[in-house]
Amino acid sequence: MAVLLMAKVRVRPETGTLYLDFFYRGVRCREQTALPDTAENQKKVQSLLNRVQKDIAQGVFDYATVFPGSPRAAQFATSSAGSQPSVPATGSGVAKTTRPLFADFAELWFLEMSPQWRRLHRSCVREVLNKNLLPVFGGRSVGDISKADVLTFRAQIAKLPGRKGTLGNARINKIMCFLRQILNEAADRFDLPPAFRSVKPLKQKKTDVQPFSLDEVNRILSTVRVDYRNYLVTRFFTGMRTGEINALQWKYVDLERNLILVRETLVDGEVEDEAKTQSSIRDIPMQPMVREAIDAQRKMRDPEVPWVFPTRAGSPIDGHNFTNRVWYPLLRYLELDKRRPYQTRHTAATLMLASGENPEWIARTLGHSNTDMLFRVYSRYVPNLTRQDGRAFAGLLHSRLADKESAPSALATVADPDAMSPDQLRAALAQFLKKHPSPDKEVSP
Repeated sequence: MAVLLMAKVRVRPETGTLYLDFFYRGVRCREQTALPDTAENQKKVQSLLNRVQKDIAQGVFDYATVFPGSPRAAQFATSSAGSQPSVPATGSGVAKTTRPLFADFAELWFLEMSPQWRRLHRSCVREVLNKNLLPVFGGRSVGDISKADVLTFRAQIAKLPGRKGTLGNARINKIMCFLRQILNEAADRFDLPPAFRSVKPLKQKKTDVQPFSLDEVNRILSTVRVDYRNYLVTRFFTGMRTGEINALQWKYVDLERNLILVRETLVDGEVEDEAKTQSSIRDIPMQPMVREAIDAQRKMRDPEVPWVFPTRAGSPIDGHNFTNRVWYPLLRYLELDKRRPYQTRHTAATLMLASGENPEWIARTLGHSNTDMLFRVYSRYVPNLTRQDGRAFAGLLHSRLADKESAPSALATVADPDAMSPDQLRAALAQFLKKHPSPDKEVSP
């Protein structure tokens, strides 16, 4: 089945005039205007197209009224006798209009939701609509799509080819999420039974987090090409996302306050001022090694180039190019496991946690809205980095239990330890440790 296109205002090459290109009842319609292609006329025709799309989705579109001289008007007037009749809405004296086709309602949903989406997300939704949803459901009424149809569709896309054989559960869930949103909105507007009732998302694997150890970080920084060393230092010790650091400009480096201001991100080669989340807009304190890297970049900068980490051509770093031509060859040379550059962010998170920094400060630095992700994703790596794996706790219990029947310790003889001064507590603790040394002599690095 052919892929359906979104409704658009287009220009006829031979005349230079504008025309409307949209779908109605599963039929592609092109309606010509006499307006030349100007910015003002584009806005006029787009406004008309938006009204057409809205009327189609609400089931009140009258082709002959909007395009009275069009041959399509007669065609749809002839076929209207077989259309679904209107029925009264539940609990209302207002008659319910004809339920629209999925293709028509999906286009209206896309039009209404687009303003709140980032450009990359709009492209993703558009791709799923054209490639997966419209070819299957486009010609059907939204009221005719049942739970059985939804489950059958999910089983079908689960067989589609993917990067590792067939589509993964994460990709399937994303496709189904857009279908769910469209059908749920249609159910609300046209009083339909929800087709997604009790349909749960497929289980997904946990995020693959493979942070580097400090030794591996040192090996990478001492081996990488000189022109990328400052770039990687900043990535490893700030936890900036790929798009954030590649979009970093000098105007967002506050040397007086020692801050990196995250305000923009680079997506598919274009800078966007719409961050991933609201918490992604943040100020990152520069640690000494990061400040040294930034200062070194500043000494080498070209005043005509706004990027902090430009390529030799003066453009921002392309993530795919860096990954395939610099990053992966470097890991192979060092005989390290293949890991995406994004693991530099995970490394920063685990190193900050391992150093004992306040989790709320870490969350703000990384651009997380709260500390949940820190403890859910990263905390299991902290013992491996600091070797604080419970042995100190076990040693204390062992020494206490082993000396259970011995004479009271210096601390135990104190009636009220809370009343002791800090110097008295330190002296008592030193005396206790001298008499009862820990069986674990290993000193953590």
